[in-house]
Amino acid sequence: MNRPRSSGAAGIRDGLDPQQLDAVLAPRGPVCVLAGAGTGKTRTITRRIAALVDSGQVNPSQVLAVTFTARAAAEMRERLGALGVSGAGGQVSALTFHAAALRQLRYFWPMAFGQKRWELMDSKFPMVRRAVREVGLDTADSELVRDLAGEIEWAKSSLIAPERYAARCAGRDVPIRAELIGQVFAAYEEAKLSSSGDWLFDFEDLIIYTAEVLASTPSIAEEFRSRYRSFVVDEYQDVTPAQQQLLRRWLGERDDLTVVGDANQTIYSFTGATPDYLLDFTRDYPEATLVRLERDYRSTPQVVALANGVIGHAQGRVAGTRLELIGMRSDGPEPAFAEYPDETAEVVGVVAEVKRLLRAGVPAEEIAILYRINVQSQEYEAALSAAGIDYRVRGDKGFFERPQVRTALHRLGARAQATPPTGTAAEAVRAALTPLGYAETEPHGSAARANWQQMTRLVELADELLAERPAWTFAELVRGLHEAARTGGEHRRGITLASMHAAKGLEWDAVLITGVHEGSVPFMRGGKKTENLEEERRLLYVAVTRARTHLHLSWSLARGEGRAPTRRRSRFLDGLVPHEKPPAAVPEPKRGPDREVFEALKQWRSDYAREHDFAEVNVCSGNALKQLARVLPTSADDLSGISGMTAERIDEIGASVLDVIAAHRP
Repeated sequence: MNRPRSSGAAGIRDGLDPQQLDAVLAPRGPVCVLAGAGTGKTRTITRRIAALVDSGQVNPSQVLAVTFTARAAAEMRERLGALGVSGAGGQVSALTFHAAALRQLRYFWPMAFGQKRWELMDSKFPMVRRAVREVGLDTADSELVRDLAGEIEWAKSSLIAPERYAARCAGRDVPIRAELIGQVFAAYEEAKLSSSGDWLFDFEDLIIYTAEVLASTPSIAEEFRSRYRSFVVDEYQDVTPAQQQLLRRWLGERDDLTVVGDANQTIYSFTGATPDYLLDFTRDYPEATLVRLERDYRSTPQVVALANGVIGHAQGRVAGTRLELIGMRSDGPEPAFAEYPDETAEVVGVVAEVKRLLRAGVPAEEIAILYRINVQSQEYEAALSAAGIDYRVRGDKGFFERPQVRTALHRLGARAQATPPTGTAAEAVRAALTPLGYAETEPHGSAARANWQQMTRLVELADELLAERPAWTFAELVRGLHEAARTGGEHRRGITLASMHAAKGLEWDAVLITGVHEGSVPFMRGGKKTENLEEERRLLYVAVTRARTHLHLSWSLARGEGRAPTRRRSRFLDGLVPHEKPPAAVPEPKRGPDREVFEALKQWRSDYAREHDFAEVNVCSGNALKQLARVLPTSADDLSGISGMTAERIDEIGASVLDVIAAHRP
């Protein structure tokens, strides 16, 4: 390979393996780096940018590097600064896709649209709720509104217009009829652009409108392309059609593009992301340089071996790009596997393992408990609190988006704007939250206890903030709580609790992956399609590769204490668990909804809706009926795990639903 000569910028070649060096010193033009987990991709792409600048092929200010999280963009800027890639030639722009689009749209908007103004919404939830109301659906069902917001995000990221949604959503696990979702989508778009005053934009609009401005106004495209000449895209397997369209508009007819990604870490298809652009890169650019990074510097060979084993059974097109990781670290302990009779026993066992790691000297900040869906965190939160172990919940702002917590923050905000309360700030928080369920002692009843846990955790967070800033007034403390909500509570220290999705891009010395049983991993909410199953396999692969040294995987055979086993551990661990029991030792779980129960629930819903003069979907969504017929709950606690079955809804219809299921279950 012909490599440009470097004038010797500090550190560009230092510590690179041969494949990394090939990527760093590849000629200017299209370059595709397939980088496995832990193979040093951030080091490689920042060194490549430094090499292009150092060799005089591009000025720093002409480089636009985009990635998917603010944290990753900040790390890129920090590393480039350490390499000296700044100065008289300007500075590299390292931003998220959305931040780059926001900056460009603000600059170019007046040239394209004149005096018309726009404003970026913090969240699409209120506007989606308004659209739901206009279509005549139940706005009190927050889960439904959230699901519909997700569908709108997927459609816009996939460049699907409202009128084409129903035809294009085949195969998706939609919460209500596709035609109704299309109507909500259309009402949402109309409301954003017909509101009094400024147009309202969501985050997808930033991408879509920036691409539109570049396409519709040649003078703007020319100005932009004269400024930016070299592009780098990190995590290219996660690009959506809308982002790829914007990238093409950025490039024009040029090909000075470096992409980095790993198709086997594609885990965001539900948001519109697709690995196709990464897989097709060398087809689109036949002259492209292709480099594979497979040396894993993060994890021990034992962790790497399990990761290779998990992904080694992958099927489909993505599997054709499989990278066989090579562990470069010294040996460590073998991954541990633990089977428990029920979920409660699993929580106890996992927390006991956390204690063992802490006693062994592993720092709390270097331990993570991972799970498939956010609701699984709550039992671990309660158990860690009871054990006196500090923790933080990471990703999706899950805790702060819970309805009880949002209500509590709203109440605290209103109190902070009123007459200052008497007593200390800590006392004022407790007084404000007492009517919402806070108490010094744990209440009886599962719903009351779950709400109490949320209020108690909010009080604990307030106490932590006051420990750091004891002089804060009540109003300052409330502002601190709202800031924690905005950032997801990232300042907290201790054990990390995170969903597998939220763990992407992170790493810890010790990782405990929980709930690795059928029905959870894979979590087959999207049906049994091969592509859905393979994405679930990739998600477990991502979770495994977060561990540097210690790895613990666990599963339970039943949901509640004393129940007969109805689960088996995940199929993704077949052949990988030493001395495992034959799968037949645990009954195979039901794969789909029980048809008789499902039909009985549909008939009950129809009768209930007619009797109470409701629309059927406002009684219970079709997706919830499918879940009920699949899970076959026997108690209110079981119902609480069904999407859309809020505490209020369980109080209203829970007994009737359980009666129908009991009468028709096999």
